[in-house]
Amino acid sequence: MKSILNNPYRIAGIFADASAREIQSRKGKISAYAKVGKSISSEYDFPFLSSLQRSSTIIDKAFSDIEQNQNKVFYSLFWFLNLNPIDNTAIQHLISGNKEKASEIWGKLINEKEVNSKNYSAFNNISTLYLLGDSKEDLKRGITTKIKLIESENFKDFVHTVADETFSIDTPKQIELLIAELLTQFKDKYSASETMELFSNCNGTTQKYLSKKFTEEPVHKIETQIEQCNKKRINNRSNAHKFGTDLYRNTKGELALLKSIVGNATLQYKMLADNIAKEMLQCSVDYFNESQEQEKSGNYLEEAMKLAKLAESVAVNDATKNKVKENISTLEGMKDKELSQIVEVLKSVKLMYEDNERKINQEVRDLEKNDVLIKLGHKSINWGAVKDNIRNSINWGNVNDLLSGILTDTNLKKIKESDKSETKKEFWELINWTENNSLKSATITRIIENYKKIVPSLCFEILSVEITNTDSNSKIIEKPFHIEDIRYIGLKLKVNSTGKQRVTIYKKYINPEGKYSNSSKTSPKGYTSSNEITITPESKIIDLGGYGNAKECTYMAGEHKIEIYVEHYKVYTKTFKVDWSPKKKAELTKSIQLLENELREVEKFQWFRASETKQREVKTVQDKIKKVKQTLMNK
Repeated sequence: MKSILNNPYRIAGIFADASAREIQSRKGKISAYAKVGKSISSEYDFPFLSSLQRSSTIIDKAFSDIEQNQNKVFYSLFWFLNLNPIDNTAIQHLISGNKEKASEIWGKLINEKEVNSKNYSAFNNISTLYLLGDSKEDLKRGITTKIKLIESENFKDFVHTVADETFSIDTPKQIELLIAELLTQFKDKYSASETMELFSNCNGTTQKYLSKKFTEEPVHKIETQIEQCNKKRINNRSNAHKFGTDLYRNTKGELALLKSIVGNATLQYKMLADNIAKEMLQCSVDYFNESQEQEKSGNYLEEAMKLAKLAESVAVNDATKNKVKENISTLEGMKDKELSQIVEVLKSVKLMYEDNERKINQEVRDLEKNDVLIKLGHKSINWGAVKDNIRNSINWGNVNDLLSGILTDTNLKKIKESDKSETKKEFWELINWTENNSLKSATITRIIENYKKIVPSLCFEILSVEITNTDSNSKIIEKPFHIEDIRYIGLKLKVNSTGKQRVTIYKKYINPEGKYSNSSKTSPKGYTSSNEITITPESKIIDLGGYGNAKECTYMAGEHKIEIYVEHYKVYTKTFKVDWSPKKKAELTKSIQLLENELREVEKFQWFRASETKQREVKTVQDKIKKVKQTLMNK
């Protein structure tokens, strides 16, 4: 510790209780030595301390530093006193380098004892030794012992030993000076929490002052950052998002430091945290409003939302939190405004179509009921024309123009990024209905394809995929992966998740011929199956279940693939091969070979065999070969 190693009393080579005459005598001696370049040493340099340089300048400064009473008291607290035979015995051990023995001697005078007129020098000396220690425990004991001395009634004896009798003792000020010096020594060595721990055995007054010292700098920086952000936001609302984000980043460390020192329940912490949150929220509001006024492109709403959520994470008081939540709720409503409006437009198109369909069908029913020729069977309804009339009842050109105007790439991206899963599902069903019923569907098809190409915002990534084979109860079939034992082929996804999200995962099973499997009753349009999944940060495995048949394998032999889609965007493809067991495959291959040999024999010329008989026999064998080949391919 520099306060000890470079202590003026050490440089002078005297104890802190030296008399004015001793000080002047020592000053004259070593100053003279220094002027002629003579080596200067002291038996109080102690071998366990680092070496010391004594130039004329250093010597002059050292004696100057201990001229005033306040300085004498201050520097004495970081050095040794030799007031009695016990002190002298301990110091002799220090001179020989045995500080452990010295500590043992002084320890007997202070352990479990209060400061008194006979041991105050021991309290000072042993605490100085502790402060020279390498461990945090030594430093902690040194600080506690030193402050115990200063707070004691006998500290006046210490002061009047090292300074004049007339010197007025200010205990709180002396403690503050000691703490300030110790904090300077610890600044680059220990964190704030570690330093606080070193003072943890001290009383409330010391703790309060320590907290004040530690909080002054972060509080000032936080207040300055808030003020600067406020000024920049007022002058330039277009960049308010950046200013608010910078405020969060520039005060995060200071706020965390404050929390570790005073806790998050104190008025000081709450006020500062809420002031940061309020300024960040205002940055979010101003940035959004300014961007709207200037009709900016880009996802400024999402940026404003993220900043507001950062403000929410900082806010402490309920009133501030509620205000932030209200703004987030407003932004969320605006975020999905385009989606809601587009869904309403698509619903109105469908509603108009269905209303026209009802009217036309009612007219046809009235015609069937009232037209005499139809009733007599002389005339019939042209149902093809009826269907055409229904489809032509909508001006699809106008519909295409309307949808092209609102389903821009920007709005499609907003739809995909929305977390309103039910509304998005409704949008998907309506846009596909429109494509199926439109007489001019090319525009709608293009919009759908553009939507599929947009990469969704997911809180998880797929690390790997495992193919599973299960029975109808989703129990794993342990037998080899062969046609004889394949039933329901499924997927298990190994994922890394960083958040919570509700998603629909679509699967498309594609066979070796490039056709995908689907069920008219259960399959979503364009896919084989789907799963509604809630992803959480704890999600590691996602079991998507299987697709197949409980009684037999429905997968043809060859290479298959399963495509995985989220938000109709392909995120993964897994291939797998289906085949018979080697034994069964050999049997079927052998059967084909035998039948092909038989076919060659049947095709040979035979006397007295009618042409019709030959054709029948050839066809019979060919049918057998075809059947076995189909079995081999599991078609």
